[in-house]
Amino acid sequence: MLLLLALLSLALRAACLPELKAFVVAHSHMDVGWVYTVQESMHAYAANVYTSVVEELMKENHRKFIAVEQEFFRLWWDTVATDVQKQQVHQLLQEGRLEFVIGGQVMHDEAVTHIDDQILQLTEGHGFLYETFGIRPQFSWHVDPFGASATTPTVFALAGFNTHVISRIDYDLKDKMQKTKKLQFVWRSSPSLSENQEIFTHVMDEFSYCTPSQLPFSNRSGFYWNGIAVFPDPPKDGVYPNMSLPVTDTSIHLYAQTMVANIKNRAAWFRTNDVLWPWGCDKQFFNASVQYTNMDPLLDYINKHADEFGVTVQYATVNDYFQAVHSRNFTWDIINDQDFLPYSTEPFQAWTGFYTSRSTLKGIARRASSLLYAGESFFTQYVQTYSAGSVCKFWALEQLRSLRWAVSEVQHHDGITGTESPKVKDMYVNNLMNGMINVKKLMASIIFDMHSAEKNGQLYSYIAGKDAGKQGTRNIEQYIFVYNPLAWNITTFVTIPVSYSAVSVYDDLGHSVPAQIHNSTEAHSTYDLYILVTISGLSYRRYSVKISADNGLAFVAKSIKYRPKVINYGQHQSKQLLSVLNNCYQVMWDQDTNLMHSITDRETNQTIQVTQEFFEYHVNGDVKKGPISDNYIFSTDGAAVQVSKAVGLEVVSGNLVTEIRQYFYSNITAQDHKYAIYTRLYHVPKSYDGKLLCHRIEQEHRVGSLELNREAILRTSTNLNTKQMLHTDDNGYQIQKRQYKAYMNNTVARNYYPLVQTAYIEDGYTRLTLLAERAHGVSSQENGQVEVMLHRRLWNNFEWDLNYNLTLNDTSVVHPVFWLILGAKDVTNVLSHTGAVALEHRPVVMFGNLMGEPKLHRQPSPVQSDPVVLPPNLHLQTLSIPGWTYSSNHTEQLQNIHKGNHKEEAADFSRVLLRIRHLYEVGEDPMLSQPATVNLKALLKGLGTVVLVEERSLTGTWDINALNRWKWKTAQHLSQGFFNTKTAENVTVTIHPKEIRTFFVYFKDH
Repeated sequence: MLLLLALLSLALRAACLPELKAFVVAHSHMDVGWVYTVQESMHAYAANVYTSVVEELMKENHRKFIAVEQEFFRLWWDTVATDVQKQQVHQLLQEGRLEFVIGGQVMHDEAVTHIDDQILQLTEGHGFLYETFGIRPQFSWHVDPFGASATTPTVFALAGFNTHVISRIDYDLKDKMQKTKKLQFVWRSSPSLSENQEIFTHVMDEFSYCTPSQLPFSNRSGFYWNGIAVFPDPPKDGVYPNMSLPVTDTSIHLYAQTMVANIKNRAAWFRTNDVLWPWGCDKQFFNASVQYTNMDPLLDYINKHADEFGVTVQYATVNDYFQAVHSRNFTWDIINDQDFLPYSTEPFQAWTGFYTSRSTLKGIARRASSLLYAGESFFTQYVQTYSAGSVCKFWALEQLRSLRWAVSEVQHHDGITGTESPKVKDMYVNNLMNGMINVKKLMASIIFDMHSAEKNGQLYSYIAGKDAGKQGTRNIEQYIFVYNPLAWNITTFVTIPVSYSAVSVYDDLGHSVPAQIHNSTEAHSTYDLYILVTISGLSYRRYSVKISADNGLAFVAKSIKYRPKVINYGQHQSKQLLSVLNNCYQVMWDQDTNLMHSITDRETNQTIQVTQEFFEYHVNGDVKKGPISDNYIFSTDGAAVQVSKAVGLEVVSGNLVTEIRQYFYSNITAQDHKYAIYTRLYHVPKSYDGKLLCHRIEQEHRVGSLELNREAILRTSTNLNTKQMLHTDDNGYQIQKRQYKAYMNNTVARNYYPLVQTAYIEDGYTRLTLLAERAHGVSSQENGQVEVMLHRRLWNNFEWDLNYNLTLNDTSVVHPVFWLILGAKDVTNVLSHTGAVALEHRPVVMFGNLMGEPKLHRQPSPVQSDPVVLPPNLHLQTLSIPGWTYSSNHTEQLQNIHKGNHKEEAADFSRVLLRIRHLYEVGEDPMLSQPATVNLKALLKGLGTVVLVEERSLTGTWDINALNRWKWKTAQHLSQGFFNTKTAENVTVTIHPKEIRTFFVYFKDH
């Protein structure tokens, strides 16, 4: 009787315990780069993933799989897949058994990428998927980026996603969230967009995206029956290392116990009884047959013993899992605009080093993105306004697509991060450089075509900066075409290298143009020619540079060199100050040390003490001696060390530009230097509108080559009372407050944050802003101080790093550029928004040698009959011709795919993709934070007559009126359902703070 009662009690208790439902999501994490090149990965395993997965899914109707990165899939689709396999993919997608999640070209990094590039790579992948299959991804799977930005969820919400999955957040925070069952929440990541673009977010538990590999009954890994991918060639006998013990009558119960135990372990950290169980890991499913053949009977066994285990299991997609969670109708917590950066895996492993790793690659990637931005709008205008043009549009589109692909590819979370092997870094750089060459050729071809009478010369492109340029000769006149890719009127300087100091510059009407010439900072045999240009929005101007026999009209700057001075760190009172000023600033230099002393804002007459010096963190490379730094991790056990004992000074002064060159020497007798700062102040003539030009202090740094295990920083110290509060941007989109935190260990590294575009420190009145043209790590370790990590060179003996060649022995010399803006907070805030965009998209200079006397163009060139100019709080984020052939009517697009006629045309040149972004947050500025209204017909009249405007989702694949994202119940909104975004069909649009609005625009046929 007692036994019967006990059994009855157990049965009742089991009946009361809700059954767990595990959603087994099969996937393969396929890095687009990292250790092996894309080509090596395709050969060794990636192509086999799709070939074998498609074959296995077709065998059993209950099997499912999710695919993530599009670069590998597109390569398989275009170069490997047979017609039969392609038809099978269509069928599997239709049945919901193959699901594309994210759908971008890559799984982009979240810390050091720019929002424009995140959107580009997502748009590239989505365009392919919608054009080919008529599908639109609605779920994220951002499981491997090193920390989570607040920008990415906003981007995904704008793209139409229902949920967002992340994994890598700080270890102690994840532990806390697990214990309190807070791993799922509604993320309102943008303070201005708030609930309109909120997204349900799932943080993966401590097991992350991989299946637990340890089996208590085997010394092999678990659930990886195909083993580990082998490079460079797959083994001919099909036997791979570390293949899991097969599922047999003997092992099946042991496997079931292990899997159920892990499911229950995970379930304890979440509120619902639905468990997301990722099945896969890096480079898995290259032999899907052995995977599914072993998992099928295991799932059947668990389900047959569900009463015993208290668990049911099923193959699932991400959609299946979140449908189940959504149907629970729970009320979820809200997390507002915080991000999850930086990321640490344990006390001495702060993943903050990659913010700076491979600085050269970071710089090339951003320059390539900027050139692509310019090339897209230049080509769009050419197509719309120059119907008689002879440049082949299909060829032109291929040039742009090559750079779209390369810029998208490098956004991978082991790409622009600098965490890849040297050969993969070379792959990224080669693809970027080849794409840039292609776009430069395209832009030059367009210029040639519109100036057809002048084709008897050479024209080539040059991006404002320090690219090598061709040098003119005395019998050849050099012509400069300067294109402004921004939808604002600009006044700025462009710099080109020339061979002679006596030159004159003229505009296309023959008028003299203000110019100044310097001896070059890098090469003694050449000169830098600064030309003051004023150009309307999305327009270009032509200038001629003529070599003079005697004196040219360009002002020749005078140079004064001061001998190096020893840096004295005692109670030093500056006795001699050197003043350099323009209309906005007076910058003082301490002639006792040759260091910067102070900056005075001439508008308010407020002086701030400012000193800049280079330091190095000396880091450990021996794992036996303690924590190490590597591509990912920054770890130092001591304070940064001063690198220079003496500083030399050279002042190059002229009527347009004053350049202060500081050379930092290891000692007073040293002849060579590894560090230098070139600081430029610009003098704007009264007849020019040069507010930003006057207010920016431009600094170019020279750093390297470093000694091994050195991490180089520039420390800027001020007398601002900042209380160690730093502000940095998330991906060039929104600002985060970064309050200094003290930790038991590794405090220096854990207080580093990514600087993608903007960082600033401030007190109650004054703000010092740093604008950057590439990503860096940044920190405020002391009151009134900001330090930027500029370069890293590392080697360590950690076996894992050595095996994969991930030791970052980077011997390069880097030349990062910053703009400093100082002044009252309200003034610097406005200048910083404009300046960040202007630094990102500097004018493109195309120049060449044209023989003879070309005609002067007194009328606007055909590509720019009317400039495109937006209000100062709006930024033209995209103006391009994507070339997609899909119908913007979803029903029609699906019908076209079903009929098989979706690729009759190679490209569609009639559809223009337009994005406009509001730069300001709500309440940030009394005027510029207001909504801005734009008439798109009037804005684009220079391109032609607008006949139709369609508002779309961020990546263009949804009609905005048909986009219904899931709404999740919160304490503030007690009902769930769908977000409905309805807009009136009108060419006049009002853009609210931080909105990004996307349109398809169609013009009247010529």
